[in-house]
Amino acid sequence: MAAKITMGADGILQVPENPIIPFIEGDGTGIDIWPAARHVLDAAAAKYGHTVEWKEVLAGEKAYNETGDWLPQETVDTFTDYLIGIKGPLTTPIGGGFRSLNVALRQILDLYVCLRPVRWFQGVPSPVKHPELVDMVIFRENTEDIYAGLEVEAMTPDALKLRELLEDAFGWQIREDAGIGIKPISKTGSQRLQRAALQYAVDRGRPRVHWVHKGNIMKFTEGAFQKWGYELVREEFSDVAVGWDDCGGDPGDRILVQDAIADIALQQVLTRPAEFDVIATMNLNGDYLSDALAAQVGGIGIAPMPEMASFSISKGHQVTVIMGANTKTQLLPNSYWPQEVEYLTVTEDGSQGLPGLITEHLDEPVNWASKIYACGPEPMFSALARTLRGNNRRQNPEILMEAPMPCGWGICYSCAIFTKHGVQLCCKDGPRFKLFEVCLLYTSPSPRDATLSRMPSSA
Repeated sequence: MAAKITMGADGILQVPENPIIPFIEGDGTGIDIWPAARHVLDAAAAKYGHTVEWKEVLAGEKAYNETGDWLPQETVDTFTDYLIGIKGPLTTPIGGGFRSLNVALRQILDLYVCLRPVRWFQGVPSPVKHPELVDMVIFRENTEDIYAGLEVEAMTPDALKLRELLEDAFGWQIREDAGIGIKPISKTGSQRLQRAALQYAVDRGRPRVHWVHKGNIMKFTEGAFQKWGYELVREEFSDVAVGWDDCGGDPGDRILVQDAIADIALQQVLTRPAEFDVIATMNLNGDYLSDALAAQVGGIGIAPMPEMASFSISKGHQVTVIMGANTKTQLLPNSYWPQEVEYLTVTEDGSQGLPGLITEHLDEPVNWASKIYACGPEPMFSALARTLRGNNRRQNPEILMEAPMPCGWGICYSCAIFTKHGVQLCCKDGPRFKLFEVCLLYTSPSPRDATLSRMPSSA
């Protein structure tokens, strides 16, 4: 029988054999991502003899359309009660009282750790020579710094009042045309994040922890974050961890705790990634660091194309995969895909499959496909948009894009695709995932005779 996850007296989660987990489907690409993600999660649970009972709760555009509320209290209460939840990307209402629904949820639920492990997976293209050296975990504070930032708009009465107050009270001189922001960083918020990072390193045998900050400039906020971190090491973790200054860089069998200025850290995670294990930092620094590291290992996410293929096959669809790359070494192997798919490869150097570019082989599959999933760079999407406009059919493309079109965000309209739901602009629909060079997944609406291939004979 399915049951809630609970918290024990020792603060450890008590997870039943068949847990109930609330989820928010999300807006935009969330509608496309969630079915594939659920399929993967269910398969992972089944592998260990478990099942998950999914409980949908609402937030974002779907919540507003159904309830008139962007963030229903019922959703907050459910997450509080069930302790664990999954959330897809959410639309933030304009003028709806939230700067960000994602931030609102984090603050309401006091989700103070944004935990971001970053590592490279074999086969994912990377812009660096040795992405395998990147294996770090970022602890990004999730409730303070700019997430709790307070600001007034430049040249407004509020800005004038705040400028006058700061000048009268502290003698601070601020330009008349400046917007003014305040970012709080507390000892409580800093140390609970640092405590979590240290405990993570202890539990998983990580040899180093870094405090990343800009304390050379902001001495009483970011500098205090660094100071409070070392205090925590001495007061609570001295038996298992030691600061650099207290050991001269020789920690023995203890975890070495050190710090780095944010701009230097951004250089060193690129030039000397093997020297970093666990990083704890404030909100804004953590945003920069985790996204920069994600670029080193191939991007902020990987489109789950094989899982989407499996899901489509389970629903009775026939699936054709077209994958293009510069050389065969950059292709996802055939063994990664379900046996039922038709698999067409295109390599620029002719080392496998059809020679040339994937953009040269779109016409025939587009002519029969009724549902299209695509992931790739701008030239491929330009060709796909042209092909779809020219075949006088109203397919339903699901777009995962690596990079925006040249105009930016749908301004040039060259990426317009006419679908049964109206015009979609493929350059703005969805996150920009990178999966090798390009990947197209075509699915039909109904079962087809597997013996009747629709692909060119050269495939």
